[in-house]
Amino acid sequence: MSFSLPQCFNAMPYWLVFSIRIVMFLRQTTITIPYLIEVENMVKVEDYEVPENLYYHKEYLWAKVEDGKVKIGMTDFAQKQLHDIVYVELPGAGDVITQNEPFGTLESVKAVSDLIAPISGTVETVNEELESKPELLNEDSYGEGWLLIVAPTNLDADLKEILNFDAAVEWHKELAKEG
Repeated sequence: MSFSLPQCFNAMPYWLVFSIRIVMFLRQTTITIPYLIEVENMVKVEDYEVPENLYYHKEYLWAKVEDGKVKIGMTDFAQKQLHDIVYVELPGAGDVITQNEPFGTLESVKAVSDLIAPISGTVETVNEELESKPELLNEDSYGEGWLLIVAPTNLDADLKEILNFDAAVEWHKELAKEG
């Protein structure tokens, strides 16, 4: 018995198809079950990941616009420069953050650093898992290691002040040259 992926998925550029093969020993039958995982386009600059669909602040944070809200996190470059992150202090829900102003701190084995807001707005959600697992910033800085979700107050103007994907790739190339 074999299942196949519908033809409509073959044209989708941002999907990877994986198969699971299950061998039923009693019947000696192999079943192949495809499943999909959505993958963001990403560029690697040296050893640093730069995903598409994000905006980048030169204070090493990213911003992703989702349903009128903005998810904020730390760049791969920053987490690799800081090494093991051991503590994160973030604002609470309802707090207001201002673009280019500190809103929290993080501590690594290497340094204590301010977190500088890429956009302005009101904090709606804080990734509370970081309190007990700050290492998520090192393990998955673009996924489970996100910092905040913010209701932006001046999104269009704020986004003009930070880097789009193409500009971020060029910036990461400069950072990689500097070491």
